[in-house]
Amino acid sequence: MAKDPVCGMEVDEITALNSEHDDRKFYFCSAKDKETFDKDPHTYAHGTG
Repeated sequence: MAKDPVCGMEVDEITALNSEHDDRKFYFCSAKDKETFDKDPHTYAHGTG
């Protein structure tokens, strides 16, 4: 399990949407959260979102 960096929801890494940033993979519960992350990954990847 992984935590969606946008909303904090626990998601299954096998089935969740994902993006990479700074050589790390991030997982999302929805396409909306992935889109939000992709617009400003630094904010969410470093816990300031």
